Amino acid sequence: MYDFKPAAPLPAAELYRELLGAAEALTAGEPDGIANMANVAALLWEFLPDLNWAGFYRTAPTKDGAGSELVLGPFVGRPACIRIPFGVGVCGAAAESRAAQLVEDVHAFPGHIACDAASASELVVPVLRDGAVIAVIDLDSPTPARFTEADREGVTALAALLAPRI
Repeated sequence: MYDFKPAAPLPAAELYRELLGAAEALTAGEPDGIANMANVAALLWEFLPDLNWAGFYRTAPTKDGAGSELVLGPFVGRPACIRIPFGVGVCGAAAESRAAQLVEDVHAFPGHIACDAASASELVVPVLRDGAVIAVIDLDSPTPARFTEADREGVTALAALLAPRI
């Protein structure tokens, strides 16, 4: 039995080094993207304090097949919105721009989608493969300004590790 949780609070650089090592160990050689996303959502929940949601939205066809949108993937937290159009909310903004969105106050973000009223800040990082968004990693916190540049850098590194594995 493996315990994929830091033994004590760590500085951000060390925390993300351990998180990336755990994600590498859990996903190496596993071809099932859903299983890999599920394990990484659990790792994020265990490694990062002060979260109320951690998980993935995957790029998938719209219901009518006319385009693409984000569809809920594996996560830890309260039930969430199932479909998010590109360009809508923090997740949709990350998908449309192909850039991480670090939002200190979600209530001030135009078009924020409130799946959990307790969320106060959010970090969303796109997972890119061959320049295309295949998913986003979404982290929510009940604390305003919870996420830092170190979090953005660490989750961006995680997204790069996962790109060929999901």
